[in-house]
Amino acid sequence: MNAYLRDKLLQKLETLSDERGYQVLDYVEFLESKYVERATASAAGNPLTRLADAVEERLRAGKVSASAIAETMGFMNKALGVLNGAAAAGKSVATDIMTATSRVVDAAAAAASAPRTDAAPGGTTGASGTTHASGSAGVPPASGGTPDNGFNPT
Repeated sequence: MNAYLRDKLLQKLETLSDERGYQVLDYVEFLESKYVERATASAAGNPLTRLADAVEERLRAGKVSASAIAETMGFMNKALGVLNGAAAAGKSVATDIMTATSRVVDAAAAAASAPRTDAAPGGTTGASGTTHASGSAGVPPASGGTPDNGFNPT
């Protein structure tokens, strides 16, 4: 259905009472059953939506008033919205957990396959790369007793 036709139908439907709206729905369902395969329409869709459709059909078959059906379906649509939101949130959390788990597994695999490096030879430290006069990193020279830090007390 093109957008113009859909908008035109929606404008017309918005002005109808609930009773007339259900008559239009009956006619649309009649046309659907006459021209479209019913099995494909019922097989598709969300199970919660199919439940709501089944409840609505039961209420209509039971000759419940249009206003009562409209109110019931309004509550069911709100409940379906909440349930669909909760399902979407659950999927999002599950996806986040799977993504984080795969990152951890990838990082562990990369760490396990990376070659190990030992400390640098020659008296240098990996952090500063400096060598003192004694030849060992971080140890003051043996003569003089105090390191030369630029402070002369005399």
